[in-house]
Amino acid sequence: MSQQFSISELSREFDVTTRTIRFYEAEGLLHPTRKGQTRIYSDADRVTLKLIIRGKRLGLSLAESKELIQLYDPSGANQVQLRRLLDKINERRQVLKQQVEDIRVMQLELDEAESRCIDAINKQK
Repeated sequence: MSQQFSISELSREFDVTTRTIRFYEAEGLLHPTRKGQTRIYSDADRVTLKLIIRGKRLGLSLAESKELIQLYDPSGANQVQLRRLLDKINERRQVLKQQVEDIRVMQLELDEAESRCIDAINKQK
């Protein structure tokens, strides 16, 4: 039997606001049923939300997460989805490597600027 969740239950479980969950719903990623004004989320919605949050931690955009989620194959043949995720991971890793290098260069430039300032102060004494 599949479990059902309220928006507040998902909000607490994943530490996101209800507004965030409604946004993902508006983006077509979550598909709750309704009982009057109450949203009822399925196991599938819960898993989708978990994947979106995991994607955010990996640095994926919402569009990238949506693309990966849409590639899911319920039959279990998820080679396309997994290969695309590997591509995204490699892309993100390359961006991070460049950022680390940029930080290293900036630290060297800061060290040089600091040294010049100290030298200038010492010459004025």
